[in-house]
Amino acid sequence: MSGSGEGWLSGELNDTAGMGSGLWVRGVDYMAGWRVARDAADHLNLALLAAEFEPSELRAVAATDNDGCGVVRLVGLPRATVRLAGLLQRLADGDGGAR
Repeated sequence: MSGSGEGWLSGELNDTAGMGSGLWVRGVDYMAGWRVARDAADHLNLALLAAEFEPSELRAVAATDNDGCGVVRLVGLPRATVRLAGLLQRLADGDGGAR
């Protein structure tokens, strides 16, 4: 693993299967978009860990769209996504996400 977060934070390097959902276009730099998405996913995963989510229940995964732009997908168990939605709603309501 490196300091860039390769590994358990945003998934192993073989998660690059998430790069694009269709055919790859010659000349499009999918790796550059994926690297940007991986960094963003790492930031989100650290925040999820701080909020006491386990990577096995909820995590951000780096991918790219068909144009090579990075995207971050949130993958998780339904109960974890409902818990996250509740935390975000409480933050939006102004109570700081208190449980």
